[in-house]
Amino acid sequence: MIRDKKRVRWTVLMIVSFTMMVAYFFYDAMAPLKGMLERTQGWSSTDYGLFTSSYSWFNVFLLMLFLGGILLDRKGIRFTGGLATGLMVIGALIKYAALAGILPTEGTLFGVKNQVLYASAGFGIYGVGAEVAGVVVTRAIVKWFSGYELALAMGLQVSIARIGTGIAYLTANPLAEYFKNVPNLVMFGTVLLIIGMLAFLIYNVALDKKLDREQGNAETASPDDEFKFADVKLVFGNRGFWLLAILCVLFYSCVFPFLKYAPDLMTNKFGITENWSGAIPSVLPLGTVLLTPLFGSIYDKKGKGATIMIVGALMLVGIHALFSVPGINHWIYAICLTVLLGISFSLVPSAMWPAVTKIVPEKQLGTAYALIFWVQNIGLMGIPLLIGVALDRWCKIELPDGTSGYDYTLPMLVFTGIAVLSAIVAVLLKREDARKGYGLEEANMAV
Repeated sequence: MIRDKKRVRWTVLMIVSFTMMVAYFFYDAMAPLKGMLERTQGWSSTDYGLFTSSYSWFNVFLLMLFLGGILLDRKGIRFTGGLATGLMVIGALIKYAALAGILPTEGTLFGVKNQVLYASAGFGIYGVGAEVAGVVVTRAIVKWFSGYELALAMGLQVSIARIGTGIAYLTANPLAEYFKNVPNLVMFGTVLLIIGMLAFLIYNVALDKKLDREQGNAETASPDDEFKFADVKLVFGNRGFWLLAILCVLFYSCVFPFLKYAPDLMTNKFGITENWSGAIPSVLPLGTVLLTPLFGSIYDKKGKGATIMIVGALMLVGIHALFSVPGINHWIYAICLTVLLGISFSLVPSAMWPAVTKIVPEKQLGTAYALIFWVQNIGLMGIPLLIGVALDRWCKIELPDGTSGYDYTLPMLVFTGIAVLSAIVAVLLKREDARKGYGLEEANMAV
């Protein structure tokens, strides 16, 4: 069978990982530009927080991720993945039109600037596509790597995708200067998304279809294994699944929203210039490129998945607590904490995503991953807006040169509190594994 050929499996991994890499670039490219948006577009921290949170609007309130998971289980990878990558491009084009002034920017609606609202709507549509694409890519890796290097493959996919995040933080400000404005940078990201969509379509035609033909299922499962809506109830009733989902939302709420404000933190607390404000945060995703697959490979061969998640969550508590300490503001301190955060950010996902396959039956995986992504999106929607409002209302300070800035002590304490909750849930998950025998502490493959 074609999936038994190592070269083909890794080719699949590279293609789908590239699609997610450009999606991550587009997602994070605006984070280092918060200051530029405030100067050139008149945005506030609340506007920025609202825009950042909009990524998850439709996923959370319209249950698009849940529907995407059901669609994936019923219609398969090719149909759902093609739809998801198309939505990413459509949303990106709307976001560009809003920032470029193609859509009306004057006035407000519900107290929100029209430009912010339209850009947020586009980012929300993009978010539907990106999150469903993430579910599809995860399901594709399970399809090709089950019984092989599953945790390693998942770790590599995450690592390659995060290269897009690292590049975004490193290059967003220089590229915005080169392209003369923010909208042109958004269009550059949109072009990359189109290339990523084409790469996924090539995978659909050349590889996924061939594997289904060999398996004789023509993109859907056999009648006995076919997804049924009744299976959703089984996923909802799985306590281990919900502990894993809650761990996911708490852990990622301490990382992705933090990254959205990290360049501004570097400028306001550590005195780094705006053009280089994304350099230190870029260490985090780029550092995970090697670490996540390394930890995934260890999990594949040695096990201890639940323990790995506990260690990563506890590290997160200490890191955010140290970031919140006033008066410690040297850039070397920032680099050290960011490196440690990268290690934590590698530990938990390297074990968390493969663990889903041990808790949930394969025919329910699409729905299970979609539900986890949906729960995760609640945090990605709420926490950035909370931080933006907090900065505007309680954290504004006047700098010695007469300009205004922000004191990030309170936001970092918020992240610390969420990290504490993630560590508690990780411990509860290990206890549930011992009780139910999911095998989270066991290796994924024979050595």
